[in-house]
Amino acid sequence: MTNIAVIYYSSTGTNYQLAQWAEEAAKEAGAEVKLLRVEEIAPEAAVSSNPAWKQHLENTKDVPVATTDDLEWADGIIFSVPTRYGNVPGQVKQFLDSTGGLWAQGKLANKVVSGMSSAANPHGGQEQTILALYTTMMHWGAILAAPGYTDPVLFAAGGNPYGTSVTVDQEGNMVEDVQAAVKHQAKRTVAVTEAVKNGLK
Repeated sequence: MTNIAVIYYSSTGTNYQLAQWAEEAAKEAGAEVKLLRVEEIAPEAAVSSNPAWKQHLENTKDVPVATTDDLEWADGIIFSVPTRYGNVPGQVKQFLDSTGGLWAQGKLANKVVSGMSSAANPHGGQEQTILALYTTMMHWGAILAAPGYTDPVLFAAGGNPYGTSVTVDQEGNMVEDVQAAVKHQAKRTVAVTEAVKNGLK
């Protein structure tokens, strides 16, 4: 069976929802799936200053925190992260920076990876955030499973070829309908992962 880790960071829930859709689709595609969150390291004062952030953290406290052991277990990894100034959040960067030991042992090479993102406006850095995420993956020697334009559902979601991305309004609602695109991307990631895993035997 193909092992897929769906790893997300979410302050108020958007990327958690994207990750849940990806988890569902990857399971439908026959994969063994772990849904994991990146550990929150923001100061308590910062979290408490935003009621939605504090509530979401409380609501998801039982979701397992991603570790490097999960990366080693996974054949493929789907990341879902919000943009922070066109880059990944500091929480995600810290997690990625902890992978040096696995990288040095070559244990991240040939992992299949795919990324998704969100921002508060249509040009808020979603594409750049995914590309920034992929930069780390390239150093790993990972294989990117970007959605490209492999299914018409991608256009209804905004047509981001690097990975599904969504705009979130001031009330926290997703502007574009991206559920089908997320599920297609997840199933494509499983298919590519299976092909790589079987081809390397």
